[in-house]
Amino acid sequence: MRAVLDIGGTHVTAALVDPARARVTRRVRRPLDARGTAEQVLGAVVRCATDLDAPPGGTWGVAVPGPFDYDKGVARFEGVGKFADLYGIDVGSVLLDGVWPRPTGVAFLNDAHAFALGEQRAGAARGHRRWIGVTLGTGVGSAFLADGEPRGHGPGVPPQGRLDLVTVDGRPLEEVVSRRAVLARYGAPGVDVRDVAARARAGEARAYRILDEALTALGRVLAPRVRDFGATALVVGGGLTGSWDLVGPALRAGLRDTPVRLRVGALGEDAGLVGAAVHAER
Repeated sequence: MRAVLDIGGTHVTAALVDPARARVTRRVRRPLDARGTAEQVLGAVVRCATDLDAPPGGTWGVAVPGPFDYDKGVARFEGVGKFADLYGIDVGSVLLDGVWPRPTGVAFLNDAHAFALGEQRAGAARGHRRWIGVTLGTGVGSAFLADGEPRGHGPGVPPQGRLDLVTVDGRPLEEVVSRRAVLARYGAPGVDVRDVAARARAGEARAYRILDEALTALGRVLAPRVRDFGATALVVGGGLTGSWDLVGPALRAGLRDTPVRLRVGALGEDAGLVGAAVHAER
């Protein structure tokens, strides 16, 4: 059994996971304000982990978005609209000192890689040797996997394996397709992406157009990378997949005739938790 954390832009989840069975046996979820102070953000994370009441000792797997120094456990968030106050903080030391019962180690990994490892272990990517995982939420996460390992370079792979570093029509990808991009373009206070999706289903042309154009653009960005990487599957996770009836067709339209199996993640929010446990197990 492994204790894990999945730190996202709107919430943090602590869980106990059986990586062999890809099964979450206990979880605690708490809201998180990615624009809060370091004390607020890390305080919420430590409280969530402590509330899990995990067995003492052991290495925790921790999934966290980038930019982040995963080997050293140091936050490098800058210019990405989230966790800015954490820049330069040794998050690993904070967790080792603050979580109770005390862990003996912390193994960090990118949240999109955690999603991918989870889907590889027991989800939509089982049986695929070369495939791409994409997470759509507060930002855009990605993982290019070959034989079960994320790749940071090679044909079709963006710099560091990060789609968020790619531009589309001269703009950073995350300014075109992400939760914050959709909401900024829709421009209605108090409205979330699920509300935009609901209005699109109800026939609001503007809501439909905003979602359709964003996801079609993502498909256009991915199409040549899918071909060059030789991916046989493209698996999508994250909060925006809750509107897969709108996301899937638009993404497929952008991919056009690219020969790849497009699938929504099978494990839902458990994918990142299972992937973090697999990483800690290794």
